[in-house]
Amino acid sequence: MIEYIATLLINAAIFALFSLGLNLQWGFTGLVNFGHVAFMTIGAYTTVLLSLNGVPWGLAFLIASAIAGLLGVVIGSTALKLREDYLGIVTIGVSEMVRLVVNNEAWLTRGTGGVQDFPLPLVNLLDRQYYSYVLLILLLITVGIVYWRLQWLVRSPWGRVLKAIREDEEVAKALGKDVFGYKLQAFAIGGAIGGMAGAFYAWQLTTVYPDNFVPLITFQAWTIVTIGGAGSNLGVIIGAIVFQFYNALPRFLPEQIRADGGRFEAIQLILIGLTLILLMLWRPQGILGNKKELTLNR
Repeated sequence: MIEYIATLLINAAIFALFSLGLNLQWGFTGLVNFGHVAFMTIGAYTTVLLSLNGVPWGLAFLIASAIAGLLGVVIGSTALKLREDYLGIVTIGVSEMVRLVVNNEAWLTRGTGGVQDFPLPLVNLLDRQYYSYVLLILLLITVGIVYWRLQWLVRSPWGRVLKAIREDEEVAKALGKDVFGYKLQAFAIGGAIGGMAGAFYAWQLTTVYPDNFVPLITFQAWTIVTIGGAGSNLGVIIGAIVFQFYNALPRFLPEQIRADGGRFEAIQLILIGLTLILLMLWRPQGILGNKKELTLNR
């Protein structure tokens, strides 16, 4: 039971970290990114491939995050000049391009065969049965640090400019702000955080396949941000916990339902859909979102 709870917490923390990156892009800056899973893909594959080539896991983690952030710069340098709807289309297209490259360039990524037997954090120092607990501790420390620095950033003058861009970028331009530059920075930082989540996702799975990074992962993050409240980092963490709660339901349902995976998946989707509908009706800003937030007077 303790192992099961640890696994649930790991999954919730990974998606909290992943969604914090999306929240910086969408919740604070208003950037529509439907391809956020591309950063997770880059983070996961870069980490495991570097580790297999002798790079220490901690350094591989940092390099993977940096490369994911660089991908954000590459995508943003052109896509951020588009309108919101076109930006969303381009980002989901890029995420699929990344997945197809990973799927087909077997000389680098091992293709559909996936990557297995890569080094895991601290696994050589401890008994393998404690690995999930070690990973959970590392993950919680990372989420805590990222949350702390994001809170500092969004409350700084830099963060207030992001909120101004989200509300009305023409006003921000009129005030002399480099709107494109701020958007690019937010997109890159959000991408780097997504890369961190990808590394932990790979370590949690212990094997990585291209099909682990389908567009559905991005929309799960959108669901989490919507539930928790766009523009609220604490809300995103709560949203990830609520979302993960649905994955814990099999242990509490009758045996007949648990035995039918398709039926349970349908119940999951129904519950998530009902949650979103209720939020849209009674609290459209999410659990901790602040609809009346004053951007320029905080």
